[in-house]
Amino acid sequence: MDDDCTIYKTADFIGKRWTLVIILALYKGNGTKRYTELKREISGITSKILSLRLKELEKQGLVKKRIDTSTVPISCYYSLSKIGADFIGIIKDMKSWALKWNIDNRVCSMSNCKNCKL
Repeated sequence: MDDDCTIYKTADFIGKRWTLVIILALYKGNGTKRYTELKREISGITSKILSLRLKELEKQGLVKKRIDTSTVPISCYYSLSKIGADFIGIIKDMKSWALKWNIDNRVCSMSNCKNCKL
């Protein structure tokens, strides 16, 4: 497959470990989260990887970063952009596919899972 192929580039981007989990974490709740909230919610992710993935997601336009300089220390807030919110539909389609074809996942055997909120 050619490196310039849209499918190749998309699979390379979303296939990176933690990318989908970060998008899902931003989708859950009120939609805006501080870095520390994301770090606490995503067990097992290192600070370095979370920071790197957030920068990549921001660069790709899926995540928006808002900096609040009125607080000490400065606070950074992350939320899904319109593109990122639209991507949730793709994640829902992936879940539907997995449930349809009985991909083994005992925790997420219902359509409205308490963990992923999809």
